[in-house]
Amino acid sequence: MFNFFGFLIESSTFEIVKRTITLILLVIFLLNVVGYYGVFVGLRFSSEVALRQQFDNENYDQQEVTIKVPITIPYATDSRDYERVDGEFEHEGQVYRLVKQKLQSDTLYIVCVKDQQTQTINQALADYVKTFTDKPFSAKQSTKTITPFAKDFISCTTALERVTYGWDFSTTPAISLIDLYSFQYNQHIVQPPEA
Repeated sequence: MFNFFGFLIESSTFEIVKRTITLILLVIFLLNVVGYYGVFVGLRFSSEVALRQQFDNENYDQQEVTIKVPITIPYATDSRDYERVDGEFEHEGQVYRLVKQKLQSDTLYIVCVKDQQTQTINQALADYVKTFTDKPFSAKQSTKTITPFAKDFISCTTALERVTYGWDFSTTPAISLIDLYSFQYNQHIVQPPEA
């Protein structure tokens, strides 16, 4: 038995309570560090895995969209059957998931479906990011106040080094006894070694 703040708790029950509290605090800490961005990335990843399994089993809930892309590839062999591909793209605000493709003659046929779940997650993430600023998302933001402040504390150094490749052209001033005020430049050309 263990006396904890005047309560009698058995050691096994105390260990379970201690582990549970530790787990809860760890989850809170991870949410603080990663934030909801990690939650959105996790949701998106799980949605991608579920869609890939559906596509591998050729189970499409959505309507298929076929895209024909004219392409010329020399020495390409034609495909009689579609082959499975993974990928996504966004067109006019809609997210599409690539399902399969085939190359026939000079045309690439790509079959894809609309991915509404990924689009919803992306929109939720964009709305979440908008909450970080005081201004609306469409308002123009001015950074003129930050730029002069940053220039005072961020240093930028530039170093120039002389690097010569191939021929080297150098001039050396020679002072003449006749005219101290005029300089003559003697040109020294260093030729590359003969082979």
